[in-house]
Amino acid sequence: MSHACDHHDHHHGLTADTKASRLAEAEALCADAGERMTTSRLRTYELILEASGPIKAYDVIDRFHPEGAAKPPTVYRALGFLEQMGLIHRIESLNAFVACHTRDHAHTAGFLLCECCGQSVEIAIPNTADIEASAARSHFQIKHITLEARGLCGACRGHN
Repeated sequence: MSHACDHHDHHHGLTADTKASRLAEAEALCADAGERMTTSRLRTYELILEASGPIKAYDVIDRFHPEGAAKPPTVYRALGFLEQMGLIHRIESLNAFVACHTRDHAHTAGFLLCECCGQSVEIAIPNTADIEASAARSHFQIKHITLEARGLCGACRGHN
């Protein structure tokens, strides 16, 4: 994703060792769940891990093969699978995806989104029980909770 931020370099990608470890963990998680980590799923996850911030599906499609783009249904199916497995999160307001940064794949995540550089930071959402209790009192069944807070990260705040 491109952003207005040009006053400093934000690179939040993983080291090669960390990326390899995360890919191996993902394969083990899928195997434990009786699912297959296909080459398409693995490549999609790898591209999300390599991204320095939230990445849109069409950017994954464009980067999928060195010699050209992947077929959109292949990537969209892989994204759906990875999200279902808890390996990635969809940032609703950006219609983009980020790798999950916790080893507990059954959790509700929130995001701090920098409006300058595009950095996203995954946070645990406190008091989801309060949200669920409020919903129950209203006879509302929650299927998914997304919390997104927009502002400026520490690095960008220092330059604005």
